[in-house]
Amino acid sequence: MSILTYIAGWPLLAALALVVVPRNYRVIIRAIAVLATLISAVLAVKMFCQFVPGANGFQFEQQIPWVESLGISYHVGVDGLNVGLILMGAIVAFAAALCSWEIQTREKEFYILLLVMTGGILGAFASLDLFFFYFLHELALVPTFIMIGVWGRGEKKNYATFQITLYLSIGALIALIGLIALYLQSGANTFDIPKIIEHAKTNPLAVNAQNFIFPLLLFGFGILVSLWPFHSWAPLGYGVAPSPTAMLHAGVLKKFGLYGLIRIALPLLPQAAQSWAHVIAWLCVGNILYVGWVAMRQKDLNLLIGNSSVAHMGFIFLGIASLNLIGITGAVLIMVAHGFLAALTFALSGYIYKQTGTLQISELGGLCRKLPFIGTALLMAAMAGCGLPGFANFVGEATVFFGAWKTFPTVTVIALWGALVIGGIYMTRAIRNILHGPLPEKWNSLSDANFWRKLPYALLLVSLLVFGFWPKLLTEKINPDAQKIVAAATGNAVAASATSAPAANFIAQK
Repeated sequence: MSILTYIAGWPLLAALALVVVPRNYRVIIRAIAVLATLISAVLAVKMFCQFVPGANGFQFEQQIPWVESLGISYHVGVDGLNVGLILMGAIVAFAAALCSWEIQTREKEFYILLLVMTGGILGAFASLDLFFFYFLHELALVPTFIMIGVWGRGEKKNYATFQITLYLSIGALIALIGLIALYLQSGANTFDIPKIIEHAKTNPLAVNAQNFIFPLLLFGFGILVSLWPFHSWAPLGYGVAPSPTAMLHAGVLKKFGLYGLIRIALPLLPQAAQSWAHVIAWLCVGNILYVGWVAMRQKDLNLLIGNSSVAHMGFIFLGIASLNLIGITGAVLIMVAHGFLAALTFALSGYIYKQTGTLQISELGGLCRKLPFIGTALLMAAMAGCGLPGFANFVGEATVFFGAWKTFPTVTVIALWGALVIGGIYMTRAIRNILHGPLPEKWNSLSDANFWRKLPYALLLVSLLVFGFWPKLLTEKINPDAQKIVAAATGNAVAASATSAPAANFIAQK
């Protein structure tokens, strides 16, 4: 049995086990959830270390036929595109379980939903079958709605739940239509993604079919990812969500749509991808500039973090739109880095809310005096969000800018301005107002995190720094398989490699 089955299966088995545990056994319930996510995280680290870059085909592969008449099977495997995402997802899930101490009501139900969400996320990223790829994403998505509706906070909780449910349901429906159309039009008579791609090499989809399917996948997945202008659900939803839910959704689950575009849309719909590349590039300006401006106006820390998260999605879309090796590599790098960063920032804001009862920036101030560890971690997270060298986000954004420069120089300049100026303004201003200045008397009783409370924040920070100082750990795994995507999307493997490899190798060697 593949290690991937165990990585996704342990949280799901733990969720089933919690069903029979009495709800008053709070310590046992929490211990089971933490242990299951820890096992998944350890197995994911083992899988990541054993992964061989550039190996032919998928690794740790397992396939079990299910509905053979339709070509549906349980098929999992990893290559350079998803090995980092699975590692990131497992680590974030463990950190989210550790941060769930803030949940004080209906804990049994919360941990069951958290574990189901984790298993669905990890299974979706490992899946190589279109049916299970979509089904497991929906399995992870449904708990999000419930957790926000039941354990959310603030006066806008119900409105935010309604909005996020409506937006994401519509996005998932549009993406489903596109995936069904892809299955019908491909002629491969299978839901197996590698077989569909292999079939498309000799039997490419008609241009008309590509032009019909690609927008469905782009906007379906785009809504799930908060592509501008379909982004308004994200900041509000994350603003009222319990911290573990925001960590998992903003950090991990939101990458599903981006991963789907790279894994499925680019290699199978190359001509449509080339036609829509300019549209994607200019739409990402809306994420970077408009949402960045909105973030500058926020007075609530969670809304600022939520808008910042949406703005960072623009850099990933820019890398995808470049359709070259270094751009695609950078996009995957940012997906991994942003997963750690989003989880870290929402976890820290959750701790501050639990201590103070508010996230209104104007009511905070001088918190570094009472919360030195939390304040330092928040400062480092803000610097990572600004793209400071030393963090994984810098490597990803720099790689995307290298890749996008030759294709979209104007958009690249705008994106650079948005990252350096707008992002720098709202992050540094928030840090100044929250951590520095006079400390209000009402916060004199605050207490900093103890060892166990520090663990999830330290784990996420270390992950950002490890991949920031040693990006080759990721780039050497991503490059060979990103090259295959670029070759399929452009129809010219030699040209794609020649134009993009030098810059990619430069980044990988740093």
